[in-house]
Amino acid sequence: MRRIKRRTFLKSAAAGLMASPAILRASQPRGTDVRIEDVNFGYEDYTYRVPIKFGGTVTNRVTLMNVNCTVRSMGGKSAKGFGSMPLANTWAFPSRKVPFDTTLGAMKALAARISSLTGSYKEYGHPIDLNWALEPMYLQAAEGISQEMLLAEPIPKLCTLVTASAFDAAVHDAFGKLHGVNCYHTYGPEFMTYDLSHYVGPEYKGEYPSKYILQEPRPRLPLYHLVSAVDALEESDLQHRIHDGLPETLPEWINYNGLTHLKIKLDGDDLQWDVERVMRVDRVTTETQKRRGIREWVYSLDFNERCPNVQYLLDFLHTVKEKTPEGFERIQYVEQPTARDLKAHRDNVMFEAAKLKPVVIDESLTDVEALMLSREMGYTGAALKACKGQSAMMVIASVAEKNRMFLCVQDLTCPGASLIQSASLAAHVPDVKAIEANSRQFVPAANRGWEKRFPGVFHITDGTMGTAHLNGPGIGAIL
Repeated sequence: MRRIKRRTFLKSAAAGLMASPAILRASQPRGTDVRIEDVNFGYEDYTYRVPIKFGGTVTNRVTLMNVNCTVRSMGGKSAKGFGSMPLANTWAFPSRKVPFDTTLGAMKALAARISSLTGSYKEYGHPIDLNWALEPMYLQAAEGISQEMLLAEPIPKLCTLVTASAFDAAVHDAFGKLHGVNCYHTYGPEFMTYDLSHYVGPEYKGEYPSKYILQEPRPRLPLYHLVSAVDALEESDLQHRIHDGLPETLPEWINYNGLTHLKIKLDGDDLQWDVERVMRVDRVTTETQKRRGIREWVYSLDFNERCPNVQYLLDFLHTVKEKTPEGFERIQYVEQPTARDLKAHRDNVMFEAAKLKPVVIDESLTDVEALMLSREMGYTGAALKACKGQSAMMVIASVAEKNRMFLCVQDLTCPGASLIQSASLAAHVPDVKAIEANSRQFVPAANRGWEKRFPGVFHITDGTMGTAHLNGPGIGAIL
């Protein structure tokens, strides 16, 4: 199979990105195209039932952004859409120079600017084309806010994508509802003006996301349960019980949800602690699974880019393999071990590590260019995330599928509609191995009202998420 080269992509994408608004204006609108009529947004704030630690930071709260939009066809038909996403500034805008409240404030200021830009854009197009035209404006707005707020560090691109993702989701949702179909039925030539070559290069001429994306969701997916770096593994780890009716130790969660997939958060700056954490999780899990009569289960390992270099990862993997061979065999993949800025750390190549286990790009994955660069650096997989935008994920997932990469869908502790979008993404990308869903652990209050409508997504009993019913009009979360 011929694979697109990064330099080929760069030439094509650079030309397309700079010209994208003009291209939309110059193209002949299709009867299925829409324009954005109205946009509004609001926030919900939640406190986590227990703190979560990742990337060296402990956090206990989240702000959820909800977006409503209206789109209209050239024939005058209109439909309303909804999108939702956590403003996870601890993950999207990590900084030692800018305080938590300031990075959250920057995201809120950017959201207001994105809302204005989105509502003011009156060209017709497919949702992917509308986002393709708007994203450069969003990035420019982020630069402006960084300067206006005198931020010690500028708003990262990843942060801009997260902030914009709910707006993009709302447009896809409205587009599907206007046409009376699930949005995953709209990624082919029947609805799209441009094929994939318009976004990623000539090797994709005549191909659309529909070639790589399923129209109907897979019925079930394994669920990855998060084991935070401060989570209680055993009763002795609990300083006090919450007594809210939910599990509070790892064995309790395994029994409660029938878990077979565990995602272990690691620190990346203390090799002994990281190795012992995996060994202890493996010991506790093995004891619990034996009592359940379960013989097969797996782990993923997430360093949240904290490893100082690749050698740390190699030393870690070799040590785990030596001390717990069976535990090592249960590792399904490793997620984003080193710094997210791949261009600045070209020496962090993953070829040797990827011989041991698939190594997956996550925080670094902000566009197709980053995906192709990661492949040049030895990464063998990609973590798809709804928080990076439905439009971007349809293009990136297509490229990843064509290149036969290891795929998973990762969470942002997404509750409610944002989890529906994430689950739908996982269910419609053929080679996604599993889905992560953490809101049931950390912010179940934000799921209230959704459980009865989507029981397969929010009530887990056999270690899998039921996704067969995520085929309604729009993005799947019927409101």
